[in-house]
Amino acid sequence: MQPSATPYEERLTAPRSWWLISFLVGVSFALILLPFGTLPLLGGLVGGTAAMAVAASAYGSVRIRVVAGSLIAGEAKIPVTALGEAEVLDPEEARAWRTYKADTRAFLLLRAYIPTALRVEVTDPEDPTPYLYLSTREPERLAQALRTAREAVA
Repeated sequence: MQPSATPYEERLTAPRSWWLISFLVGVSFALILLPFGTLPLLGGLVGGTAAMAVAASAYGSVRIRVVAGSLIAGEAKIPVTALGEAEVLDPEEARAWRTYKADTRAFLLLRAYIPTALRVEVTDPEDPTPYLYLSTREPERLAQALRTAREAVA
């Protein structure tokens, strides 16, 4: 029986400081266009801010969901039956798995501004991916959602 409600959903939004940076990029565009007059200055402010805000929003729009017996992380969709144990990573351990412990075959949904993560083993023998590394602000909740979804499918 498939659960009807989404047990877990998270959007990895960009940090607030990125929106300030978007505005500062707009200010820099405005300063570049200052010699051409007021109208180009305003156009540079609005256009530069808007372009950077769209880039920040697009980068921060990735979602992690556990729904209908699948883990959907960004563009990857994996049935929970193909997943093994989930390991909650604290900031120090997450940094280790992003650097010297990393496997080049692993699927990384990495956001450097999120210090915690979840590492999930892939048990499908046909899949060359050894594990999934998912940056998440709530790794315990995601691990619990994966366990619940796996029990519901089994």
